[in-house]
Amino acid sequence: MIKSSFGLTKEPFYRSDVALLPQQSEAVDMIKIHAQHGGFSVIVGNPGVGKSVIGAHLAQLGKERDTVVVSFTQTMHTYQPILKLLAESMQVGTAPVKDLEKELVQTAYRHVQAHKTLYIVIDEAHLLDIDILRKLRLLFERFPKKHNLVLLGHTELMFRLSMMCNEDIKSRISYSKQILPLADQELSDFIVAELGAVGLGVNTFDEAALQVILRAVQGNLRLCRNLCYASLVAACMDRQRICSVSHVNAALQQPHWRSHEALLKQQQAKPNRMAVS
Repeated sequence: MIKSSFGLTKEPFYRSDVALLPQQSEAVDMIKIHAQHGGFSVIVGNPGVGKSVIGAHLAQLGKERDTVVVSFTQTMHTYQPILKLLAESMQVGTAPVKDLEKELVQTAYRHVQAHKTLYIVIDEAHLLDIDILRKLRLLFERFPKKHNLVLLGHTELMFRLSMMCNEDIKSRISYSKQILPLADQELSDFIVAELGAVGLGVNTFDEAALQVILRAVQGNLRLCRNLCYASLVAACMDRQRICSVSHVNAALQQPHWRSHEALLKQQQAKPNRMAVS
């Protein structure tokens, strides 16, 4: 709808070639550096701040000839399925489950001998059982040095690793970073860059609309992307080429933008209105 209304060839805010923001770019660069000596990287942050963008960028490295990337996005993590996915991604031949660890280590050495770097990326890693993470850590201790195990998860992951009982895991972390919510200027720059990337003008959102968006999303990159897109849809339905406060507010009227407290108040108000009538 937006492409046809504005005469675009790309969908704004949902392009496949999204550029990394500064803190994401820094994390990717450091992950690459630590992959040279057997890295263990942990990237944490609240939902929506941009961790998955880092994972997606790392996955794209797998297209390079000298890189092998194994990426897990499943939210249910158990050890044996992870081994099987590792074996599939690293092109390990058919082997009994009991021999998978040995085969994975041997295959990893063959990849490194072929001058390839290994990246193993586990998203939603805060859902991993700590004993599974401990088994993975022991497995990758046997890998050749040219690899990096990358965990992406909520901030609670680092809290768990900081417990004394998990010191054996935490002490092996070679790089960690917390992805923080963006400042208003950073979000404004992101919006302008996204508009420019698809051929829209910087004034597509008027100043008042932009300020409402910044207040509503509170530095959250995913929320910013979703609200900008929904506001543009509202502008298209209104047959307007400039997105105004009314269009942003129309998007914010959708229930998923309301806080839990606001939804409760709305629910409590319905019986009162019925009693009055």
